[in-house]
Order: sequence, then structure tokens, then C-alpha cells
Amino acid sequence: MTPRQIYVVDDNHEFRDSLRFWLEGFGCQVRDWGDPRDALQSLARVAVGTTWPESTCLMLDVRMPELSGLDLHDALRERGIHLPVIYMSGHADVPLAVAAMQKRGAVSLLEKPLDDAALSAALDRAFAPTDVDSGIDAEVEGSREEFERRSQTLSPRERQVLSLVVKGLMNKNIADEIKLSLKSVELYRSRGMRKMKARSVTELTRIMVSRRA
Repeated sequence: MTPRQIYVVDDNHEFRDSLRFWLEGFGCQVRDWGDPRDALQSLARVAVGTTWPESTCLMLDVRMPELSGLDLHDALRERGIHLPVIYMSGHADVPLAVAAMQKRGAVSLLEKPLDDAALSAALDRAFAPTDVDSGIDAEVEGSREEFERRSQTLSPRERQVLSLVVKGLMNKNIADEIKLSLKSVELYRSRGMRKMKARSVTELTRIMVSRRA
């Protein structure tokens, strides 16, 4: 069996070392960069005359100086490098999360610190036989059906509040928008998150954006 090859780009040295240790412990081959511009140059050189094996994927930090993970993804695609991408973020930045999950080739968005089970599941999706350009449709149909099942348990108010959370609005702004008390918004948000089985705003965004695209 061909070992999984994972390219990691993150400007945090300690995080890269920790992630490399985890991935190599599971038999993956890892190459990492702290500067996305160096990664772009290196991967572009490797890509010349190369057919990427199916067991290859990218793990990109969303926020990096000079060149964001989203910009790096675009630059690689412009050079004909089409690989599945797992985005990582240490910030509860909903607009960025939405933009990341709408990228073609993006299979998941993970929030730092990475959860072992979530990382393992994201890697399984990245290496599942599929068309990379199908992007977030790489999720299995069963997951889509599960999303629909959970979504149907939401009340109209819970659905309304969560849709505004995914747009990046804070509780106070949501309360002003839909003319409810702050306490009511917090209650609907809490209930909705629990029904959708989302542990954070980033995870909620990933769930809702990926299934609706």
C-alpha cells in the first residue's frame, strides 16, 4: 500500500512539529513549510511532469502572513495542482470558514487545537476515491442525509438564529436583527447547536456550508 503523503503549510513551528509527530505516528509521509511562498515554489517544481498519487493531500492554515491558505490553494490550482485540501484555523472567523469550505477541492475545515477523531475523519475523506474538483461534495451521501435529519429537528427560530451565526453575526447583532431578547437568542443558538451536534461555530459552519453547497 502506498503511504499517505501529506503536505502541511502552517506558520506556527510548534504546531507543525506536533502535527508531523501525530501524522508520522500513523504511517504518513509528511513534508511541511512555515512560509506558504516556499511551499508554492516547492510544490510547483514537484508538479512538473508529475502525476499526483491519490494518497496525497494538503493541510493548509487559513490565516498566514503574506499568503493565506485560501490564496495558496488558488495559486496551486492556477499551476495545475489539484489536490484535496484540509483547512485548519485557530480563529473562530466565520466568513473565512465559509470561504474555505466553498473552495473547490476543500474536504474539511478543522479548528485548532485539532481533535484526533476529527483529524482522522478528515484524512479519510481526503483520501476517499473521488473527483478532487467535486470539492465539498466529497462528503458521503450518508453524511448529507444525516445533516438533513438533524436539520429537520430545528425549530424555525433555531434555524433562523443558526443561519445568522454562520453569516458571522454575534448574538447581540442577531437579537437586533430578528427583534428578540439576547437571552432568547442565546437559548435558540444553544439548542440549535446541540441538535446539529456542533461543538463550535467553526464546526457548525463546516457542517452547514458543506452540506448546502
